[in-house]
Amino acid sequence: MTKKANNKQTSGKQFFGETGGQRKSLDEINNSIEVPKNKGYFRTLMAFAGPGALIAVGYMDPGNWITSIGGGAQFQYKLLSVVLLSSLIAMLLQAMAVRLGIVTGRDLAQLTRDRTSKGVGLILWIITELAIMATDMAEIIGSGIALKLLFGFPLIVGIVITAFDVLLLLFLMKLGFRKIEAIVATLVAVILLVFAYEVFLAEPDMAGILSGYLPRTETLTNRPMLYWALGIVGATVMPHDLYLGSSISQTRIYDIDDPDAVKRTVRFTVADSNI
Repeated sequence: MTKKANNKQTSGKQFFGETGGQRKSLDEINNSIEVPKNKGYFRTLMAFAGPGALIAVGYMDPGNWITSIGGGAQFQYKLLSVVLLSSLIAMLLQAMAVRLGIVTGRDLAQLTRDRTSKGVGLILWIITELAIMATDMAEIIGSGIALKLLFGFPLIVGIVITAFDVLLLLFLMKLGFRKIEAIVATLVAVILLVFAYEVFLAEPDMAGILSGYLPRTETLTNRPMLYWALGIVGATVMPHDLYLGSSISQTRIYDIDDPDAVKRTVRFTVADSNI
């Protein structure tokens, strides 16, 4: 290792803090996927594509559905500017999380722990576990209800199936993280096609859509509209996705001590996240 790289690592540890062992983020998949060098932009982007799909799934939750559908049903296209703004905020935060993970070699959770005391770290861990349980409650029950509506399964059977598919995905990780990315990307594509078909059936007013993307003062003066707007922003910006993004952004193989390699990894991973 060069003297310059040594100095860079030392300064990084001084700034971000250090814990014993310096464990990698998601050690079993960290720096595990090769990417081509000196290839075209599109081929390189395809090699980096994948983490963005996993991050996108985090934004496809009941909170997003109900706020956007409810706001649209009540105010038609008037809150599209809020959807656009909240999406841009989410893209910015995800890009920052990706950069943080790639440049430091540590994810957001590790860096938070590095900068807090043991007691505070324990409290944050308990709060996080409770938040995970509360969030998963809605996801699992929602999936059980969906299976009941689609196939007539009893609710408890649908919940068991939902829990099983999570274990199945964890098992598939043994076969390689790239396969998980492919499966999730396929599911995201199905959701995209379903929504595109529903929009086609709805025959929306294109002029109304375009005008809806223009901000309006009515959003702030109309109290019900303001409530829906705040709900859309709150449901769109996903804190847990920032932790995920800072971690899985490190799955591609790159030399953290090579500024050009880091810059290249950041460039393509941010592009994947934004798409």
